[in-house]
Amino acid sequence: MKTLLLAVLFATPASAQVKNPDTFVYATIGDPDSLDPAWSYDTASHNIISNVYEYLLAYKGSGLAVKDLMPIISEKVPTKANGLISADGLTYRFPIRKGVKFHDGTTLTPEDARYSILRFLLADRDGGPSSLLLEPILGLNSTRKAGKLDPTVVERAFKAVTLDKDVLVVKLAKPFAPFLSIVANFGAILSKDFCVKNGQWDGKAETAAAFNNPLRQGVLPNDKAVGTGPFKLERFDKTNKQTILTRHEAYWRAPAKLKQVVIKVVDDFNTRKLMLQAGDADAVYGPQMYFPQLSKVEGAEVIDGLQNLERSVILAFTFKMNPVANQNIGSGKLDGNGVPPDFFSDKDVRKAFAYSVDYEGYIRDLLRGKGRRTAGVIPGSLPGASNPKPTFTLDPKKAEEHLRKAWGGRVWENGFKVSFVFNAGSAPAQAIAQMVKKNIEALNPKFRVDLRMIQWSTYLEQTQANKIPLFLAAWQADYPDAHNFAFPIVHSEGYYAGKQGYKNPAVDAVIDEASRTQDDRVRSSLYKRMQDLVDEDVPHVMLAEGVRYRTQRKWVKGFIYRPTFPDMPYGGYYYDLHKAAQ
Repeated sequence: MKTLLLAVLFATPASAQVKNPDTFVYATIGDPDSLDPAWSYDTASHNIISNVYEYLLAYKGSGLAVKDLMPIISEKVPTKANGLISADGLTYRFPIRKGVKFHDGTTLTPEDARYSILRFLLADRDGGPSSLLLEPILGLNSTRKAGKLDPTVVERAFKAVTLDKDVLVVKLAKPFAPFLSIVANFGAILSKDFCVKNGQWDGKAETAAAFNNPLRQGVLPNDKAVGTGPFKLERFDKTNKQTILTRHEAYWRAPAKLKQVVIKVVDDFNTRKLMLQAGDADAVYGPQMYFPQLSKVEGAEVIDGLQNLERSVILAFTFKMNPVANQNIGSGKLDGNGVPPDFFSDKDVRKAFAYSVDYEGYIRDLLRGKGRRTAGVIPGSLPGASNPKPTFTLDPKKAEEHLRKAWGGRVWENGFKVSFVFNAGSAPAQAIAQMVKKNIEALNPKFRVDLRMIQWSTYLEQTQANKIPLFLAAWQADYPDAHNFAFPIVHSEGYYAGKQGYKNPAVDAVIDEASRTQDDRVRSSLYKRMQDLVDEDVPHVMLAEGVRYRTQRKWVKGFIYRPTFPDMPYGGYYYDLHKAAQ
């Protein structure tokens, strides 16, 4: 880090001409987990994937509605009017674009598109993105029974995803209004030949089981990616914590204006700020608390008030932790030196922690007053949001009351030690963790909350392995629909609820019913019922949400905010960008 700081301090002044006009440098936090589209389900990874690979469709600009979709690998956006969606809403036809080149020079074929969708469906790793397409296409959230791939699922998948000459045909298990929105963000098209040559599934039904629920080391490694997008992967440099993309000269649209994109992981905010000041970074990630500093950087601009289609800060509790080699739970017993693996299965413990968060202080100090309390699972901007009033406030008396009752009084009598784990580089996460630590430990000298900071990829691994007792989460929309918040956050087979071990059959049933319902008024009533059930369970606590902003050098041109794109804090769609002097 010292070498990097010296390089920044002795760089040319901010008033200099455009630095490296053909290269865009983004300084951020959070290293990518995996660049395999069938595995990745985090924003840091997905941002790179969405610049290297392409989907059947994409949203134009800042659009959120189906009318805003545009064709990418598909030559047309299917509609009932153009005959590419059947009258019953179950069959979608995607004519595959001709002449599209992969980064290795080979030509994309309709079979590549079919293979990519099938691979996405059948890989189905635990906690991965496959359920996004499994649900509409097969009416399932998992491909497995008793931990093994169900062979009938493979048969159904091969019947549901077929080719009619140059047309990819997808048959849904049920009408699913957001389906086109999903394939605008997931199901990236890969080269089947490239995948097979690199040890991946050969596309045959009889071999699918060997590639189902793969370990991370079993998917495409992060230094191998061949897509059709405007940029190709030049180097994934884990040692120096950066990813380098170069322009795809044979891109089927006009080649990108930028020749190179460098995504640097720089955990320290001051270093990121210095890079921006010197022009060594063209844009940087800065949480709300640093807005005043970034807004004063000469030669930079802040684009403020960007639409927030997410649930941004969620304090989530893990109901059943994995005790194996888990340093986050100490002794693993309620003996003052640790916590049992099911410590947070007691609702009184969860409520006590919920009453130990200074929500208003978070909004005032970390969101610089530009935020508001949130409570519901579904953002207020989407149909189906019930917008309940927040249940919890900072209240030490109530926190003490619940901890005295927790575990039959043994928590208060014996005390505990538990780790609050957060990702490196996230100043807000660190501040929230310190806040909770201070407020919990003030209740009883026998209470101890240890703070642990780890890298983003390690954080993902540990949450996926159910080893983090309580964690801070955020959910950015995969597609703009209430189901994309209800299912991953509180359905037992969803992304976060699955990690937490939270399961309420009544909640699951209401979410499933809402997904099948076409009437928005009925859906809204169902989601309100779901929210009432969730409020009673307290599987998580919503803290607050702020507005988004972007900080970049004034010489950066062409930025378009795309609410559903895996954008901030990870850089955006680089095809839009170029650099030019004022």
